[in-house]
Amino acid sequence: MTNDSIPAIRFEQVSRHFGEVKAVDQADLDIRDGEFFSMLGPSGSGKTTCLRMIAGFDRPTSGKIVLYGQDVSDLPPFERDVNTVFQDYALFPHMNVGDNIAYGLMIRNVPKSERIKRTDEMLELVQLSGFSGRKPSQLSGGQRQRVALARALINNPKVLLLDEPLGALDLKLRQQMQVELKAIQERVGITFIFVTHDQEEALTMSDRIAVFSQGRIEQVGTPADVYEKPASAFVAGFVGTSNLLGGSIAKRITGSEQTFSIRPEKIHLDLADAAVGPGMIAVGGTIKDVVYLGLFTRYMVEIEGGGSLVVVQQNLKSTSMDVLSARGQRVQLQWAPEHISRVGA
Repeated sequence: MTNDSIPAIRFEQVSRHFGEVKAVDQADLDIRDGEFFSMLGPSGSGKTTCLRMIAGFDRPTSGKIVLYGQDVSDLPPFERDVNTVFQDYALFPHMNVGDNIAYGLMIRNVPKSERIKRTDEMLELVQLSGFSGRKPSQLSGGQRQRVALARALINNPKVLLLDEPLGALDLKLRQQMQVELKAIQERVGITFIFVTHDQEEALTMSDRIAVFSQGRIEQVGTPADVYEKPASAFVAGFVGTSNLLGGSIAKRITGSEQTFSIRPEKIHLDLADAAVGPGMIAVGGTIKDVVYLGLFTRYMVEIEGGGSLVVVQQNLKSTSMDVLSARGQRVQLQWAPEHISRVGA
C-alpha cells in the first residue's frame, strides 16, 4: 500500500557541480512511496550523481533532498534509512553467504537467533535457500547479485538504491534478473530507485522513469508515456529508435515545420500503388537499405522530397531472401496521425 501524500524522495532545485561541470542542474523530482523508479540516461547525464546524493555519498551544491518528509541534504550516509546495491556487489570474499547477508544485523548487535531467522528469510526471498555456507567465489554472477540484494534488504530500508546492478551479467541472465528484481520489489513493497543506461531494463521494470541528459531531467513518466509521447528530441532518440523529421520536410507531411517523431513499428510499409487508409498520413519513397534481423526486418526508406525513415516489420511470412530483394523498390509508407509526437529541441 503506497502513501501518495508524502513522496519517498523529493528533489527541490538540486544541483551538484564539480568545478565548472554541472553534473546535476536544478533537478526537481518526486519519487513515490513503494514504486519502482528508474533513472535512465547515457554516461555523464547525472543519474548516478543523483543516486549518490540520495545515499549521502555526495552532497548537493545547492537545493534540498527530502526523504519521507525529512531534509537529509546534509546527513551522512549512516543516518539515512536507505541502502545501496552496487554493480560490483561488494561482497566480503572471506565471509560465507549467510554472514555476508547478516553483516548489517551483526554490527547492530542483533541477537544471533534473530540474525539466522532473518537471513533464512532473505535467502528464500532471493531464491538461494541452502546457499548460506558457500563463499562468494563459489557463486555465479547472478547468484552474487542476489546475495548483494538480500544483504541490502535485510535491514528493511525505506528506500533501496540500485546502481546498474545488472550491468556485469550476460544478456540472457540480465533479462531473467529484470523479471526477478521487479517481483522481489513487489513482494517487499519498498521504494526501489534503479540507475541504468539500458532502455530495455528501464522499460521492463519501472513504474515510472526519469530520463536524464547533461545534468537535467528531460522527462518523467510511465514507460508507455516516455516511449509513446517523448517530451523532447533527445528522449525520442534515446529511448528506443525513433524517426525525427522537422522543417520543410515536416511541413510537407503534416503542415507544420515543428519537429515530430514517429516510431519505426508504427509505420506500415505498402506497395507503391496501395490505397491510403481513411485518415492515414501517407508518403512515397524508395527502399535504400534492408537489415534482416530474424524476428523482424529494418528498412531504411528515402522519402520523396528529401529525408528518410526507418521502418520495422515483423517477419510473419518473409524469409531473408524475400526481404533483401526489396532494396530499390518503390513503396508507400502510411501511419495514423495519433502516432505522431510533437517534440521540442
